[in-house]
Amino acid sequence: MGDVFKALADETRRAILDELALRDDQTLFEICSRLAMKHGLGSTRQAVSQHLDVLEEAGLVHSERRGRYKFHTLDTSPLAQIAERWPPKDTP
Repeated sequence: MGDVFKALADETRRAILDELALRDDQTLFEICSRLAMKHGLGSTRQAVSQHLDVLEEAGLVHSERRGRYKFHTLDTSPLAQIAERWPPKDTP
């Protein structure tokens, strides 16, 4: 679970997750373009690739190679594990 918190701690990684939540199956090029256009983030492809590696290690992103391209998809199941650990309290 520590990997999930580490992954979520970075603003760029949260922006990547936001973009994948809007549309799954994006390539590195598509993610870089959307980060630049919508979030004003000018990260290099190498930097975004490293962020994707951290997200994948935390289980928040899965990738699949199809031909020349690698497609990235969001997996929210690690977030569900956090919610199960600390469920909301019932308010009177």
